[in-house]
Amino acid sequence: MSKTQDQLKQEVANAARDYVAEHLPAGAILGVGTGSTANFFIDAVAAIKDRLGGAVASSEATKKRLEGHGIQVLDLNDVVARGLSMPIYVDGADEIDASMAMIKGGGGALTREKIVAAVADTFVCVCDASKRVERMGKFPLPVEVIPMAQAQVAKALAKFGGTPTLRAGFVTDNGNVILDIHGLSIVDPVALETEINQITGVVTNGLFARRGADILLLATADGVQTFRR
Repeated sequence: MSKTQDQLKQEVANAARDYVAEHLPAGAILGVGTGSTANFFIDAVAAIKDRLGGAVASSEATKKRLEGHGIQVLDLNDVVARGLSMPIYVDGADEIDASMAMIKGGGGALTREKIVAAVADTFVCVCDASKRVERMGKFPLPVEVIPMAQAQVAKALAKFGGTPTLRAGFVTDNGNVILDIHGLSIVDPVALETEINQITGVVTNGLFARRGADILLLATADGVQTFRR
């Protein structure tokens, strides 16, 4: 009997909780991502919350869910200013390739996710096998944009060969809009991430290639598989 996507998400969330239990020093800070798989992970990691020194959330939704489990959520600026380490960041992906580069941002939290990931020592990606691809681009690439720059950024993004579309009725936690680029075939994720981020008005884009995942926990029909960069 085949597993549902929710069953796969639960299995990989449990695997990520076990990874944290084994590798996160007692009292250390955990970075937590955003999205459906991250939600399964939050619910799973609540079972070992007493060993956490707190968590840093990549979105308001994640902050609310963590606090709902009684997990203290810390401000990232305070964590960095105090010289505290964040050994592990756990988050999902919309697509991930063999180089461990990812497309993220289907939930619109890409900028905060990228910031938290940049501080963490180890990025643990959790997803099911449907997210593993040979070449990224089938999933639309999200780009967070300052609202007044929406039209000019969309014009610039079209030059990359895809079709940028405004994510209707959506505003990020930072007060910005999302342009989703449809129809891309991403040959060089690092170069494309860099080029898009150079467009004036872009906050950041959903390519996590310059800082990809270090570990991938991949839920498959045969169990959770582990890949390392």
